[in-house]
Amino acid sequence: MEKRENTLKTERMRFSGRLLERGFWLYAWKIEAEDGRCVLYVGRTGDSSSVHAGSPFNRIGQHLDFRASAKGNSMARNLRKAGIEPSHCDFDMIAIGPLFLEHNTAEQHRSIRDKVAALECQTAKTLTDWGYEVLGTHGSRKPLDTELWTYVEDVLRQHVPPCSAT
Repeated sequence: MEKRENTLKTERMRFSGRLLERGFWLYAWKIEAEDGRCVLYVGRTGDSSSVHAGSPFNRIGQHLDFRASAKGNSMARNLRKAGIEPSHCDFDMIAIGPLFLEHNTAEQHRSIRDKVAALECQTAKTLTDWGYEVLGTHGSRKPLDTELWTYVEDVLRQHVPPCSAT
């Protein structure tokens, strides 16, 4: 068996337990590649295929699942499509929420999911307008809740860490 003691690294992870709360969240990831490239990834919790709205912490694992059978790993797929190897990056996430609580009926879930999808779309557009490279596609035909957007935009202005090249 090969010894790896010369290649072992120590990493740390610190997070608030609030990231374990289920519900409808918006999030933005600042991702810095080892070559200095900086990109953002915008997403939300609140499935389109079920009535569930999980936690951002749970979504992290799905986004970075590299198994061939993985279905929720859109961040990893978008990084690799952009020529960035996820295991060689530094990740910084801001999560806003829960904006809404999880609901059990399909009708309630869809209504809230659509509101959060419009916020996700506007977040990606705004960050792109601010000069960030935002990975993936974000679209919504649903109306934007402008009152809630004012809050989200204020949080983004305060907390989205600038990329060194921005």
